[in-house]
Amino acid sequence: MKSVPVKRTTPAYWDDAVRELAAGDAVMAGLVQRHGGGLVCRGDPFTTLARAIVGQQISVKAADAVWGRFVARLAEVEGRAAAAPTPAQVLAVEGDGLAACGLSRRKADYLRDLARHFDDGELDPRRWRVMDDAAVIAELTRVRGIGRWTAEMFLIFNLLRPDVYPLQDLGLVRAIRLHYFAGEAASLAELAEFGERWRPWRTVATWYLWRSLDPLPVEY
Repeated sequence: MKSVPVKRTTPAYWDDAVRELAAGDAVMAGLVQRHGGGLVCRGDPFTTLARAIVGQQISVKAADAVWGRFVARLAEVEGRAAAAPTPAQVLAVEGDGLAACGLSRRKADYLRDLARHFDDGELDPRRWRVMDDAAVIAELTRVRGIGRWTAEMFLIFNLLRPDVYPLQDLGLVRAIRLHYFAGEAASLAELAEFGERWRPWRTVATWYLWRSLDPLPVEY
């Protein structure tokens, strides 16, 4: 079965944000010069959240490998490839079918719970477009397996919010310490204050800091 291409979109604010960040921060200007590309959205809320759950606490490369097996398993159940996995496909996988993709049993349970929330209408993505960041985080974190980090990944990669600063992300913290603190330890409070320099484009700064550590662009 051939995979179905997924439409990707880049936020309209990206180029303006990059110019402003590079103009006001020499380190960021260097990161922008070295790393091309930009943030992209796959467009499907369920896919973004499912990918974020799969990617919890593992590397980008490992997450991509597990995701590939996960999508292939769903395609087998469906009998055809789809542009994006659906809640119904996840709920149709019986027994240990999800864990066999390389998912921990806990993540498999989280994915099923997420699918149920979408399937029964408890989560309505149409509302999130008009809600502020804090309200979206509050709603998403009521779902089992979705903490603040996963909700912030959704804000970044699906809603394309421009000023998300996910300090629970270990890669972001490591990159800031590496590039701005000479690799020395800095508290989360210090990093939070430090990030004020990138408002209102902290999402964009975060993306370039991620890219400085990993040759694969982060996508959810």
